[in-house]
Amino acid sequence: MSHYIPDSEIERFIEEDVPYVDLTTHLLGIGPKRGKIIYATREETQLCCTEEASRLLNKLGAVTTRRLPSGTKVPPGTEFLEAEGTAEALHSGWKAALNLLEYASGVASRTARIVQAAKAVNPDVTVVTTRKSFPGTKKIVIKAVMAGGALPHRLGLSETILIFKQHTAFMGGLDEFIKTIPELRIKAKETKIIVEAESISEAMQLAKAGVDVVQMDKLKPEELTKLVSELRAVNPVVKISAAGGINEANVSAYAATGVDIIVLSSVYFGKPADIKVVIGPEK
Repeated sequence: MSHYIPDSEIERFIEEDVPYVDLTTHLLGIGPKRGKIIYATREETQLCCTEEASRLLNKLGAVTTRRLPSGTKVPPGTEFLEAEGTAEALHSGWKAALNLLEYASGVASRTARIVQAAKAVNPDVTVVTTRKSFPGTKKIVIKAVMAGGALPHRLGLSETILIFKQHTAFMGGLDEFIKTIPELRIKAKETKIIVEAESISEAMQLAKAGVDVVQMDKLKPEELTKLVSELRAVNPVVKISAAGGINEANVSAYAATGVDIIVLSSVYFGKPADIKVVIGPEK
């Protein structure tokens, strides 16, 4: 994947785990001995951050001899990353690389399952992820969701227009905001106008006003199905997004409503991928 994580991030991962020295390896006197490290899956996994794990090991002096790219779906028992070097290099990078691989591949694997489930019932639906990731992990999780086949809903506040009631409250309410839409379109010609509706009646108002995307939060699938047809009747080109509490267990039901976009945060939180590591001396 052409998704670059800067060297400063890789070095931060190393420094968190080895701020000074690997004391165990040093005291055992095995540091200079040559060996190999192999990372393998214990379950079906959508790989992510193999490139960064490889770079991390390389920075410590190991040499990568095998690597499958991020976004590759592999069965259990697949050896996907291998490196050779001194015991000092391998032990120093072992867990930092593993943590990165397990966390990122866990997110990517959940994302892939959700995307597959959604598209099985609605091939045209787009799955996007919110900016509710754990602080400090954004670069990793954005790579992971894209490795899993989804896209970011918003990378941050700087590149999108997403209007909530918390914004319109400062404008005198939704009716007053709707009056400003023509002016907003002039100011932001390249950017879609997305507005979250608090009710079905607000969604109808927004569709009639010509916003680009009406976002519905925490509406039940059966209510959403009815609303989708009603909104398209008044504005055939409006896009409709569903958000709030969508996860692997219910994404099929939300996709089946006919919405254009599914917005979720659930991929960020859950079980890491289960990855096995073998380290041993050269034979």
